[in-house]
Amino acid sequence: MAHPAQAAATADRGSLTPTAYFARLAYGVAAWLFVACVVVQVFLAGYAVMAGSTFEVHRSFGYTFGWLTLVLLALALVGRLTRNRVWLTVLVLVLFTLQSVFVAFRASIPMVAALHPVNALAIFWIALWLARHTGIRESRSERRARLTAPADE
Repeated sequence: MAHPAQAAATADRGSLTPTAYFARLAYGVAAWLFVACVVVQVFLAGYAVMAGSTFEVHRSFGYTFGWLTLVLLALALVGRLTRNRVWLTVLVLVLFTLQSVFVAFRASIPMVAALHPVNALAIFWIALWLARHTGIRESRSERRARLTAPADE
């Protein structure tokens, strides 16, 4: 007979493999870390504006934590997150990449460059949603599929 704590953990995992389950756990940690980095990034931009300094630290930090978008995508795929969550993770990666593109237009097309902070807001809100909905447990659609599937005997 299984220990009650072990039985509860197995129930939380549902039909997930151990690899997928732990990838989902890691996704949650990485997603919250990414959200925290975005908040720090906004602080660094504000500091550059208010202190009259350069944006070098802001730029460097952005390149430093940008790799987390690739980690999130890999974990979303390994963790077999729902299609919606995988596509939102891809969207965060694309929006994050666009940040550098918007800055490149600062001198030639300032109206396009002005999308940089607006895009940062979109990145923040999508990343926050993903962090809050990590998908450690089965989604409703996964549970429905498992419960309606014919029993293997």
